[in-house]
Amino acid sequence: MTDPDEGPVLYAEPGSTWWPVLWGPLFSAAGAGVEAISGPVHWFAWVTVGLVLFAMAAGWVSARRKICRVVLTPAALHQGRESLPVARITSSTDVGTPVGARPLGGGWTVPKKTTEVPLELDDGSVVLAWAADPAALAAALATLVKGPPE
Repeated sequence: MTDPDEGPVLYAEPGSTWWPVLWGPLFSAAGAGVEAISGPVHWFAWVTVGLVLFAMAAGWVSARRKICRVVLTPAALHQGRESLPVARITSSTDVGTPVGARPLGGGWTVPKKTTEVPLELDDGSVVLAWAADPAALAAALATLVKGPPE
């Protein structure tokens, strides 16, 4: 996650909530309920189905919370598995998106249901930050990053 020495969290997205892990047990309970209406219930089978679906959803949610998280502190922007020191960002506003700009976080593209926020780095390259609420991330970045001298 983030180091306590980095300062307060200015913007954060968890990547996923934990409520999808309830889908499996709820599905299992609904199946057992329907089966109870028509005759004897196979409790072992429904409990096993519920537990298997619970475990699969827990793995999925855990992965999304690691890969799709966004945390901005005064020291660094953490996106997925990658951290970018804020000191390297020279501009976060009025940055064009060149073809082939690399998305942060270690993926080939920005995650689904997120929007790109282009950032210019100190070496002149442009990378793509991303967020579900790009306006809020851009506003938080603007408070930390001073644009190029005019």
